[in-house]
Order: sequence, then structure tokens, then C-alpha cells
Amino acid sequence: MQNIAERLAIIGCGTMGQAILSGLLSAEAIAPEQITVTTRRKEIAAGLRERYGVKATTDSVAACREADLALLTLKPQSVAKVASQAAIREALAGKPTISVAAGLTLEQLRGWLPTSPLVRAMPNTPCLIREGTTVLSRGPDVSDETIALATRIFETVGLCVELEERHMDAVTGLCGSGPAFVYVMLESMADGGVMMGLPRETALQVAAQVFQGAARMVLQTGLHPAALKDQVTTPAGCTIAGILTMEDGRIRSVLARTVQEAARVAGGLGSVDKRD
Repeated sequence: MQNIAERLAIIGCGTMGQAILSGLLSAEAIAPEQITVTTRRKEIAAGLRERYGVKATTDSVAACREADLALLTLKPQSVAKVASQAAIREALAGKPTISVAAGLTLEQLRGWLPTSPLVRAMPNTPCLIREGTTVLSRGPDVSDETIALATRIFETVGLCVELEERHMDAVTGLCGSGPAFVYVMLESMADGGVMMGLPRETALQVAAQVFQGAARMVLQTGLHPAALKDQVTTPAGCTIAGILTMEDGRIRSVLARTVQEAARVAGGLGSVDKRD
């Protein structure tokens, strides 16, 4: 794979930053010596340097100045603190900058980084095992080449698609929060197995594999979930009995409303004070 950049800066290299860093290095999308990562603490920087072979520092200004592409893997409040600095604005002037901060809009980012081509990204935690989902939205001055570059970055940790920014709150509710909702369902199904006599460890393992297998059936066959459900649901069988129990509990509306509520809250996550 061709290198994504001559020099990449990952600002705030925490859990998500390390997931992306690991994906990039495993895919050989960029060499370790071309990457600079930053953290708030020197001992963490030393650990990242030793583990990944990258340059690691606590100096975000210097990292941005040396880079030709920056990835801000920070929480919204931290993005405000970093990006509102005049030195950062100057260091990133004209350079493509990607933010993964939930709820932080392109307009807000442009207020801090007015001359940087900006991309907003919403990845989720399965990126840690390279089974993630990331949705990108581009700013008005972002070229197809830049969005293709951003896509290549996140494809190293899973699926990556582009949507207009107006969809990003819904994406945060479905993609960002979605794994937690799936974990609740998975745990509940395992509980059902335990209630019927299965050992807890086995019930969890089977339930997790059921979720993984069912999801891959949707992705690999291209069939609608309803069609796949009907393949399992025989007349007067145990599956239809279970499905009717789910319907009695209004499972569809509860899950849909769950995503709706998460999306509503996501819309307020970017309400940060620029002076913080």
C-alpha cells in the first residue's frame, strides 16, 4: 500500500488513536518513522515509542508543525483546548486535519482551524480489533484526494463510508453507541441460555458467535435481515415462538428509539466552551 503521507501526527494518542496507529502499521500504510504521536504524559509517550517504534512527544505544536497530515483523536473538550491555540492553528494551516471527536461539528472545527481542510470522522470501538465502522464527513474545501486518504486510514481498522455531515448525529447513535446496545442484547441472550441450564462461559461464547455469524450473513449475502430471518423461521417452530415473544416486548420500537435517543444526545456532545 502506498504511504498515506510523508509525515503523520496523531494528536492525543489514547485508545482510539492507538487502534488507528496499530491498523496503519499492520497494513504498512505508513512507516513508523513517519509518524509522530502525542500524549499529555512523558511516561506514556515513552511507552508508545517503545511499543510502536514511532516518535512520541508531549509537544503537540511541534508534532503538528512537522506533519503534513494531522489526526485529532481527542475528546471534544480536549480538541477545543488544543485547536484553539494560535500556535496549533499556525502549525496546521493548509494541512488536512481529521477529527474523531463525537458531536464536534465541522463549523466548530473551522472556527479554530480556518485554513485547514477538515474531515470529521465517527469511528467505533471495534476498531480496536480491526472490525470497526467509521463514517466520514468532509468540509467544503476538502478534495476527493483528501477524503480518499482519510478513507484509506480508517479502512485499516474496518469499514469506512462517507456521508453528509447532517447524518453524523444519527451515525453517532447507531455506529458510535451501537456496540454497547449489541452488548446488552448479547448479554441478555446469554442470560436466557444460562436460565435454561447452559454454563455461563459457554452461553456467552455461543451468543457472541451467533451475533457475529448473523451479522456476516447480512454483509456477505446482501440479503435483507427479514429474508434471512424467514429462512430460520419454520411454521409452528421454536423460532417463531421466540420472535413473537420479542414482539410482545416491543423489541423493534425499543431498539429503534434507543438509537434515536442516543442520536439526540449526540447532538449536544459538541457544546464545548472554546475558552476551556
